[in-house]
Amino acid sequence: MSGDVSAADELQARAGACLAKYEVDVRVEDGGLGFEFDGALCSLRGVNLAPGLDVLTLTCVLAWDRQLKPQLHKRVAERNAALQFGSITLVTHDKQADIILRYTFPAAGLEDDAFATMLLLVLSGAGRARQGLLA
Repeated sequence: MSGDVSAADELQARAGACLAKYEVDVRVEDGGLGFEFDGALCSLRGVNLAPGLDVLTLTCVLAWDRQLKPQLHKRVAERNAALQFGSITLVTHDKQADIILRYTFPAAGLEDDAFATMLLLVLSGAGRARQGLLA
């Protein structure tokens, strides 16, 4: 790639501008965007998977350092079943786990209103999924 901005970079910049309109404090970090939404720590990045296929990848840490118990697995499974966009996984370390939501979607070609709606739908799902995981 030359010094030109890629379509994936433009997609990422659009996402940042869209979130800023909704008063989300977006930071540029490590080539992506970082922000907090409903208590979840989020990272959003524009990625080119193939020529003409640019996507946004979203990763949200819903909870961290939770004790691994059968109830935690049950809660994660319930939230996965209710989630419209993305998937929730447990990332284990010793006897604890971090709970992560991941979602990748092709957003190129969406008009601004549809783009904003899609982002907010995904993020509101992360906020709902986070409820009850901290107790």
